Amino acid sequence: MTPAVDVSKLSASAQRVLDAKAPGPLRQMAARGIAPGLKPAEALTVVALLGESPDPAIAKSAQETLAKLPAPLLQGALNADLPPGVLDVIAPAYANDAAMMERILGLGQIAPETVAAIASRCNEEVAELVATNEERMLAHPVIIEKLYLNKKTRMSTANRALELAVRNKIVVDGIPAYEEAAAALAQELIPEPSPEPTFGDVLFKETVEIVEKLAAAQEDTHEADEASGQEKLKDKFLPVHARIQDMSMAEKIRTAMVGTASERAILVRDSNKTVARAAVKSPQIQENEAVRMSMMRNVCDEVLTELFRSPKWKGSQQIKFNLVQNPRTPMHIAQKLIPYLREHELKALAKSKNVTGPISTAAKQQLQRKGKS
Repeated sequence: MTPAVDVSKLSASAQRVLDAKAPGPLRQMAARGIAPGLKPAEALTVVALLGESPDPAIAKSAQETLAKLPAPLLQGALNADLPPGVLDVIAPAYANDAAMMERILGLGQIAPETVAAIASRCNEEVAELVATNEERMLAHPVIIEKLYLNKKTRMSTANRALELAVRNKIVVDGIPAYEEAAAALAQELIPEPSPEPTFGDVLFKETVEIVEKLAAAQEDTHEADEASGQEKLKDKFLPVHARIQDMSMAEKIRTAMVGTASERAILVRDSNKTVARAAVKSPQIQENEAVRMSMMRNVCDEVLTELFRSPKWKGSQQIKFNLVQNPRTPMHIAQKLIPYLREHELKALAKSKNVTGPISTAAKQQLQRKGKS
């Protein structure tokens, strides 16, 4: 996409280079970032514009320059003279360079859309830089959304950004489980007994197995506990159950949003319905996960209701069938889905001893209506 730049505001020299009638060698030099007489910001602007040139050779040369900008050109160009449209082109490429991003994010002309693009792909250190500008995040909540859903954003940073929105009564629509996350943060200061089950022997066995497997590894699996001075197992080496058990509700909800399938499989069965709903709303869920969730008989009915409501799974015949035969699915939802089932599915339900009487009866009635009884 051509950066939004008002060419008429560029110097005569820059406009001359951008003119399609300009000598080819001059345009080729400019595409490589060599433009005598132009200030760095203007030279970089010319490169960005030439990257969209109808001349394939010029465009290719300019795009190669943008992909690996000469340090002197970039350093000199990062000032108030660089158009926002050019920043939008180059900034995402430096999303993991904290030193460079500190300069880029400090430019007053940077567009919020550019910051959001950075927030969506940056590393932990740059995410911290993005999150320091609370005024910008409040004015443009999409930045909060991108930070929260970025897996590399530190948990505390993500929750701090979300808390900023909650405190200021800003709804971040782009976070699928925003209501659940906001509710969790609101309750964070209220101590509650943990609803988590005790994993007992199973958890102990998993921990021992992992420690034994990692004993021969080069990386030290333990670290010093600052409070007690004793060694403890590093968090990343703990079993998934153990890590989740120690999380606050807000941390569980964000893990449900950006975590792994294994983490969601545990969180969707959480006894706290707010956490369970967040897990089923995760944008990371693939269809095979949703199919497994629709079969679970140890999830709350709100999880199954969410699967039914989600437009993402409307086309999944397997999920429809699983929801109908799952006894935890609310009856009114199961009955709505029966007309969409295939003949062999209806026959299976009609004969099954694992479904409730009303479902079996409804399946038989549907077969009769189809003349297949």
